[in-house]
Amino acid sequence: MLIDYINPFVESAFEIMSEILNTPISRKQLQIKKLGEGMKGLTVIIGVTGAVYGRIVFDMTEDTALALAGKLNDERFTEVNELVRGTISEIGNMVTARAVTKLSKEGKSFNFSPPTLILGNHMAIFESDNIEALIIPIDTTLGVIDINIALKA
Repeated sequence: MLIDYINPFVESAFEIMSEILNTPISRKQLQIKKLGEGMKGLTVIIGVTGAVYGRIVFDMTEDTALALAGKLNDERFTEVNELVRGTISEIGNMVTARAVTKLSKEGKSFNFSPPTLILGNHMAIFESDNIEALIIPIDTTLGVIDINIALKA
């Protein structure tokens, strides 16, 4: 586990979520998760390459995604449409970009892919490398977002 790379993602998630939601944010119990375990329903995946490689996953239920998108767009959503998908993907982009900026200031650099959004219950992610993921559950008043960080040197 590359904790020097993980901490900026945790910090960035708290900063971004606090800024955009303007609500209390807390962290639940950290977990280690093996790849292949089911996802919650709406997942944003951002690939990482460079000095380290792997992926950052933002995983939440559809209800949480609808509530987040609704709050950020000042609108009520009942289904995952293009605006909801774009809003949730942008949250992933914002957290990742801020973490990359923090890491760059420490002399660590890598690249990341544009977000890929996957919609579906009990989906599983498998990769050829045996990478364990650290799960950071971020509890907002609108639901829990699991930030799933799997990086390897």
